[in-house]
This record gives sequence, structure tokens and C-alpha cells, in this order.
Amino acid sequence: MEAATYSAYSGYAHLAAGLTVGMSSLAAGLAIGIVGDAGVRANAQQPRLFVGMILILIFAEALGLYGLIVGLVVASTAEGKGKNLCSSYA
Repeated sequence: MEAATYSAYSGYAHLAAGLTVGMSSLAAGLAIGIVGDAGVRANAQQPRLFVGMILILIFAEALGLYGLIVGLVVASTAEGKGKNLCSSYA
């Protein structure tokens, strides 16, 4: 991409897409870490909880996947929109 054709709208859209993916992945990793720690401790005391722990881990991983999907949608719509919104000073 050239700087002359890259609009501020596209820049902010790409920034928002990156932040969306990053924050959702961070939240998913944190949730998986907390659930995994608690699940391993609970599984040691009572093995019946293994299936429930796996289900909660799957739902926590879905957070990251949904964030990735939203980020891709935001980044893909930034290309066509936002052209010629502002005139240059030069």
C-alpha cells in the first residue's frame, strides 16, 4: 500500500482489527489458564469433573476464535470504504 492512497479510515480500521484480535486472544488465554489450573486441581480430587472442564476450555477458546472472526471482518471492510473522505492540504 502506498501512503498517498492509504486513508485514515483504513488505518483506524486496521488498528481496531489488530486490537480486537489481540485483546480477544489475551482474554482467551487468560481464561484457559485459569480454567486449566482449577480444572487440573479439581480433576485430581474428583475425576468426574473432566468433561465439564473440557467444555469450559472449549468455550474459553471460542472467545479467541470470535475475536479473530470480528477482526477479519473489520479489516476486510476497511479496504473499500473510507476513500476520499478527507481532502489533502497540499
